[in-house]
Amino acid sequence: MRSVRSWAAQALGSPRAVAMVAMATPDDMRVNAEHIAMADQFVEVPGGTNNNNYANVELIVQIALRAGVDAVWPGWGHASENPDLPAALTHHGIRFLGPPAGPMAALGDKVGSTLLAQAANVPTLPWSGSAVRVSVDECAGGVIPPSTYSAACIPLDDVEAAVEACQKIGYPVMLKASWGGGGKGIRKVSSDDEVRAVFKQVAGEVPGSPIFAMKLAPASRHLEVQLLCDMHGNVASLYSRDCSVQRRHQKIIEEGPVTAAPEDSAS
Repeated sequence: MRSVRSWAAQALGSPRAVAMVAMATPDDMRVNAEHIAMADQFVEVPGGTNNNNYANVELIVQIALRAGVDAVWPGWGHASENPDLPAALTHHGIRFLGPPAGPMAALGDKVGSTLLAQAANVPTLPWSGSAVRVSVDECAGGVIPPSTYSAACIPLDDVEAAVEACQKIGYPVMLKASWGGGGKGIRKVSSDDEVRAVFKQVAGEVPGSPIFAMKLAPASRHLEVQLLCDMHGNVASLYSRDCSVQRRHQKIIEEGPVTAAPEDSAS
């Protein structure tokens, strides 16, 4: 919000040229959260877990409609990576300041994003969906045929299918929940017995998520390049970052720019 105020002052002559409506929970009110004071208007929302407030797509859309906003910026976490939010806002003629629902659905899902990478001829590690083929348009549009998607996954109730997939890939292997993140739903396995021991744990940490297996890349680094795109087709790189400092597969520090790879590979 502060950056929007700064931009509005420079580009439009007044920091209040863009009116902002914010949501505020009882906890936000209690601590006098800074975003409340920075907003032109705030709407009180229920407290408790985020499905009652910041992750509640229906609530966000209702508030946006009542307030008559032109666009919604979701911030980080909560509903920011839920494709239902941009889909619902677009349905009501409200812009979502983020990816459209289709690309968000494809890239926010590990199986879908890996299928998209394969479709675009991006090199991928051997995994349970290596033999699965799908078009770029299907992936980017978020409409991968269910039978095609399932062919890349391991049945949730079949640990022996997981063992077979890992044997085919070759140990060591990472078992992953497609919807996992933050260190949840991911385990390294080096034998059939380890697969049998952790398969239910992986599935249980992210209930309902598809499970897949992928070859472990030893002595590797986690490097990212962030891209910013607009509705007119303009694309800009926001440069690279190294996210290799992790604890239990959860990123702790992100450093940029990347120094562990050639500049032309990380830009």
